[in-house]
Amino acid sequence: MKYLVNQTIGIEQGDDVLFSDYEDGGEMWTGTGARERRRKVKFGTAFKEPPSVHVSLSMWDMDSATNARADVTAENVLPTGFEVVFRTWGDTRVARARIRWMAIGAVPHEDDWQLY
Repeated sequence: MKYLVNQTIGIEQGDDVLFSDYEDGGEMWTGTGARERRRKVKFGTAFKEPPSVHVSLSMWDMDSATNARADVTAENVLPTGFEVVFRTWGDTRVARARIRWMAIGAVPHEDDWQLY
C-alpha cells in the first residue's frame, strides 16, 4: 500500500505505440524465443518522488497461428519518468503493440518549503 500524504496529488497518463515490426520485418514479428522491447516515457512535470505507475496494452496485433504471449510492465520508475517493458517468448509473433499508462503520486506545491 502506498500512502500519499500531500496536499497535491498528480495524475498523468498517456497512450504510446511501442513498436510496429510487421512492415519492416522487425524482431518481434520475425524472431523466436525471449524478446524484449523498452521505451522511455518522460512525464510532463516531475513528481516529488517516484509515482505509482500502471501500464496495460491498449492495442496488440498478433499472428493468430501462434500462441499469444505478452508481459508488459513499468520499470526504473523515477520522479521524471519510467521505462515501459514489453516481453514475449516462444513462437509468438507480434506485429505491433500500443500501451496505455497512468502515473499517480505527490507533486510539488508552491507552499512546500525546506529548511536546509
